[in-house]
Amino acid sequence: MKREIKTTSDGSKTLYISELNENYHSHHGALQEARHVFIDNGLKTVQNYEINILELGFGTGLNVLVTIDEFLKTDKNHVIHYSTIEKYPVDECEVTELSYDSFFDEPNIKEYYRKLHECEWNKTTELFPNFFFTKYHRDFFDLKEIELPKINLVYYDCFGARVQPDLWEKPLFEMVADKMEMGGLLTTYSSKGSVRRILEELNFKVEKKNGPPGKREMINAIKLRKDDSE
Repeated sequence: MKREIKTTSDGSKTLYISELNENYHSHHGALQEARHVFIDNGLKTVQNYEINILELGFGTGLNVLVTIDEFLKTDKNHVIHYSTIEKYPVDECEVTELSYDSFFDEPNIKEYYRKLHECEWNKTTELFPNFFFTKYHRDFFDLKEIELPKINLVYYDCFGARVQPDLWEKPLFEMVADKMEMGGLLTTYSSKGSVRRILEELNFKVEKKNGPPGKREMINAIKLRKDDSE
């Protein structure tokens, strides 16, 4: 499918697939959406010394960059293992044109942006001390076959249900839940009632949060033990 580069309201860029009429990020602002959903309502709330993150899907790499930026600003004594899945990788020209590194003050972010796109698939790379990155060139539904540590934090960032409804149904959420530790957090831009109900069926405590610009609500969901559920 052909992809185009579009500029969003905060000045950052995103990819647009005309055949699906779908952006990779909110047109209200790619960068501020990523920070709001996955950092402010995700990474900042996890207190573990060692944090195992699972992202669906890698896409442009923006969620990794905002995670790196936050880690370097506030969390240098911690350890992050970041695993991400992508079936349709972006190409080198798209990475260059998106130029996400230009939106960060961190002096080494350009090098990390290059490394996370150039590093080998299906192999763990230490991007810098205490930040371990693994990208899997797989379908999301292969998740069951991928060996991961118990996940503390899930960035659920699939294309919307309008274009890929199967990614927002119980089978995939069940696979994700099986990879998570008790007390682990799943955060997503979606606020669909059907998603909330599926997560509750899978024994998550679901909380609606204020959404990023242009979206009223989003979801946080914490995996509970069966005897903790109400």
